[in-house]
Amino acid sequence: MKILIDTNIILDVLCNRKDFVEDSLKVFKLCEAEHITGCISALTVPNIMYIMRKELDAEHAKKILTALTAIFSVVDLRASDLTKAADLNFFDYENALQSVSATRIKADYIVTRNIKAFKKSIVPAISPAELFERF
Repeated sequence: MKILIDTNIILDVLCNRKDFVEDSLKVFKLCEAEHITGCISALTVPNIMYIMRKELDAEHAKKILTALTAIFSVVDLRASDLTKAADLNFFDYENALQSVSATRIKADYIVTRNIKAFKKSIVPAISPAELFERF
């Protein structure tokens, strides 16, 4: 099974978000153990660094990047993805880019807590809990 992981799932773990960290950490562990092929968009990395910029020094940022790329495959962002995402008419352009990336890599699912945001996605969006049921 191949999944594309939404940025918020990564941030749940990195920011230790109380209500979500447990399930998101399970997703990490499934990918780390290679039970599931986990992918993140190249867009996810700068978004994480931007969101966490006040808490990260350069050394810590590099450790996070190293850990993420050891656990997940990073899906490149192509110029054609930009226009395809715009054509999807998603409310949030970042989610449209995630959807386009998931389609291109033939992911089975997009794992997210914001399933509503991916209603127009070709690749179905599921929550971490739904992933565990299907795994």
